[in-house]
Amino acid sequence: MKTEWNELGVKLSEPILRTLKDLNFTKTTPVQAACIPLLLQKKDVCAEAVTGSGKTLAFIIPILEILLARSTPLKKHEIGALIISPTRELASQIDEVLTKFLINLPQFTHLQMIGGAHTVVQDIKDFTSHGAHIIITTPGRFMDLLIRQGDHINLAGGLKSLEILILDEADRLLDLGFHATLNTILGFLPKQRRTGLFSATQTREVESLARAGLRNPVAVTVKEKNLNNDGSRTPASLANYYMVVEGDQKLAVLITLMKTKAPGKFMVFMSTCAAVEYFSLILKHFLPSVTVMSIHGKLKTTRFKIFDKFRSLKTTGLLVCTDVMARGIDIADIDWVFQFDAPSCASDFVHRCGRTARIGNRGTALAFLQPNEEPYVHFIDINQKVKLTHMELPDDLPVNLAEIRQMQQNDRALMDKATRAFVSYIHSYVKHECSVLLRVKDLDFGRLAVGFGLLTLPKMPELKNRKTDFFQPVSIDLNLITYKDKAREKIRQEKLAIYRETGVWPSSKANSGPMKKNESWSEKKAQKCRKKEKKKLRVEQKKRKRAAVDEDEWNELARDARLLKKLKKRKISEKSFEKQFNNKTEAAAPAEEA
Repeated sequence: MKTEWNELGVKLSEPILRTLKDLNFTKTTPVQAACIPLLLQKKDVCAEAVTGSGKTLAFIIPILEILLARSTPLKKHEIGALIISPTRELASQIDEVLTKFLINLPQFTHLQMIGGAHTVVQDIKDFTSHGAHIIITTPGRFMDLLIRQGDHINLAGGLKSLEILILDEADRLLDLGFHATLNTILGFLPKQRRTGLFSATQTREVESLARAGLRNPVAVTVKEKNLNNDGSRTPASLANYYMVVEGDQKLAVLITLMKTKAPGKFMVFMSTCAAVEYFSLILKHFLPSVTVMSIHGKLKTTRFKIFDKFRSLKTTGLLVCTDVMARGIDIADIDWVFQFDAPSCASDFVHRCGRTARIGNRGTALAFLQPNEEPYVHFIDINQKVKLTHMELPDDLPVNLAEIRQMQQNDRALMDKATRAFVSYIHSYVKHECSVLLRVKDLDFGRLAVGFGLLTLPKMPELKNRKTDFFQPVSIDLNLITYKDKAREKIRQEKLAIYRETGVWPSSKANSGPMKKNESWSEKKAQKCRKKEKKKLRVEQKKRKRAAVDEDEWNELARDARLLKKLKKRKISEKSFEKQFNNKTEAAAPAEEA
């Protein structure tokens, strides 16, 4: 149930109400109605709300009201509010919303401290020159700036004035391994502050962080009522579907749906960076009228530029991405979300779906599941409280295999990407959180290889003794396939000449030994694992030796204690005690009477 802004029970300032009117936010969402009064009443808040429920305004408005209520204005380098976000994309979105409010509140300065957009040097320069009353940051970058010495920046001193800390997408912060970093940052903050912890899911780790960083927090859980009243973790305006698709048909289904559902904005989630890189190139070829973009975790510097470009896109667009885009990202008017692969973490299933149907808008999410993956539907229902409706396969699916293979034969770089995508997909499947249901041995490797458009099957231990009859390799000498990039092809030809002469492919690394003629990527990976195991064994042996030394020392200490006890009870003389204590290699003398 939505509430008017003047019915919150707390009075909002005129500049904030003016901005809300300008942005056409006429009513609050449930999470805003619950959290804003609590934070303004000096309470710590631990809030759980479904994705797309308007959490950003639920903490930006209290931040501004708290800073406005200060008895003395903040000085240039005094930090009144700190917002920590798991990703730079989410931090940039928060910064964008905050900037709109600060148009009517010019007395406050703010600074975004994230990787990619600016260097550390630039952040130091900006803070030193302009200061910042509100900082929006990611944990790694802020930690780096916080502990720096000799760079003429004193963030720790500025944080003494901190009024409020916000941890946005706290579950994601912890999933990304920032627990230790957050605890270190918390150690620099004043105890007398307000803290808001916002999350789409409440895990044990989030509860642990809440105990460490919040003082007697008020727990807020906001769940949307849907038609079935089943407590679903996805918005009521989201239609959730699944489709049973063979591995060789997934790409054809995606292309068909894109053509039939356009115009609009679409997102497709894949399990690995390599798959995103490869399939985005294939989709650009088959969907020439669609603007296809791609984002994954390895794009450090260009990720935000691509994200910003996609957000501002006015034509039909498709964003191919990994789960780096699954949390907290707000892109207006996403019509469809396709889950090309099942996510490795069950909670990410909900977050992927949540990129559409935001703030009450309608949207559709569709998961592609292979026949062996159909039990995942029941698992998601039980584990994430998300019910999926079956959708039938489209009719007249195109057969694109010959065309994809020809593209690879025209450029060796695309062939390499196809192989890497396939190998990375299999490896990600091995590590799947739900490996009891999604088992590698149940995969149809032949159909999958056709789906990736491979020319030949790569050498992998996972493919040993597997049925791959459906896959028919191309009868061609792969060494004849060249790179379009002439410089790259020249280097390959030089190496190929050495290989033909010696039977050994020259390694690109100066210090590594020659690669065996038929050594597969998986075999090299296995060698690395064996080296790690040997190193681990050596460490364990050292520990055991140390433990043996410690045991000898403890035995010696115990013997000395027994001697002292005998001396105290006068069972041995002082002379005998000194003799035994000073000459520990001798046998203990028989007890003497005093």
